[in-house]
Amino acid sequence: MFEEFVNDEEELTEKQKKIIAAAIESFSEKGFAATSTSEIAKKAGVAEGTIFRHYKTKKELLLSIVAPMMAKLVAPLVIKDLNKVLNQDYERFEDFIKAMIENRIKFLKNNMQLFRILIQEIPFHPELKEQFTEHIAVKIFDRLRQIIEHYQAKGQIIKMPPDTVIRVTLSTMLGYLISRYLLLPEAEWDDEAEIERTVQFLMKGLSPE
Repeated sequence: MFEEFVNDEEELTEKQKKIIAAAIESFSEKGFAATSTSEIAKKAGVAEGTIFRHYKTKKELLLSIVAPMMAKLVAPLVIKDLNKVLNQDYERFEDFIKAMIENRIKFLKNNMQLFRILIQEIPFHPELKEQFTEHIAVKIFDRLRQIIEHYQAKGQIIKMPPDTVIRVTLSTMLGYLISRYLLLPEAEWDDEAEIERTVQFLMKGLSPE
């Protein structure tokens, strides 16, 4: 997927494409801080000086990867993919939550490298957080608020600010996904049972008294 994106960028030289592809792989595997430009250069098959002719710093290289990917590739895919769930009319809130988790699992399996980069680097680079907020968060939060208010009106979830419900729900889901696919991917997981436990944990906290 990322290789196709890099190859489709006509304004990039062949060396830039190799550098970006190597950087994506290295940042995903080792993280930004632990990756050296010499390592990227070796993986790309170019001299280290070539990187600095195109990108002044390693951070500029990181931003040159994430920003256009977020705008051109990831945001449209995330939003289109999420709309498969957001535009469905689920009878119960817990059915909606389960569909959201299953949808995100499928998406992450196809986009694991970028997921690793974003999760690892967003806390340390405000520019990445701004890109994520601009291209993804703003576009889906309004729709999520409408959905939360819909289930609140039906009496299925507690009356609290919709943004609070969104934060609690997304942080719980993200905690499961990070544990499952980043922190402990080699552990023995019963995915179906774990998803059900996550849904029930949320429902116990969000159900009206």
